[in-house]
Amino acid sequence: MGSKDKNLEHLVACGVIPVVRAKSSEEALRIVEAVRKGGIDIIEITMTVPNAIGVIQTIAKESGQGILLGAGTVLDAETARACILAGAEFIVGPCFDEQLIKVCKRYSKMVIPGAVTPTEIVRAWEEGADLVKIFPAQQLGGPDYIKAIKAPLPQILFNPTGGI
Repeated sequence: MGSKDKNLEHLVACGVIPVVRAKSSEEALRIVEAVRKGGIDIIEITMTVPNAIGVIQTIAKESGQGILLGAGTVLDAETARACILAGAEFIVGPCFDEQLIKVCKRYSKMVIPGAVTPTEIVRAWEEGADLVKIFPAQQLGGPDYIKAIKAPLPQILFNPTGGI
């Protein structure tokens, strides 16, 4: 879409990241089309979708600059790089991985690693996370947990996921 800073601003302003999980690449593309018709131009394709990197590449080619496209459930730096080269503008992981953050920073892409404890959250932020994914948020206490963790860490941008 735009620069990393503008993409982050857009993502935060939107307040929601639709996460696409599907049993086939065709189903994933249909879901993306439905989300876009609903007026949302931010999409996260998870690596659990069959041929997820190919799906990202297809969406990036067909949508051009009209969509803020991300890859989710990214577990390592190699997969992050492949997703970025396919057209992903942001990378989301369920856990904290320093190498994943480094790759995203190298390519000037947003990175949203997962974390649970205050120690993990601060480490992810200090390593360069643009937002920190709190997962699984509902099982951790939902809004009460987010409120409690946000109090001593107001400078950190959170992305609660999982049952919220």
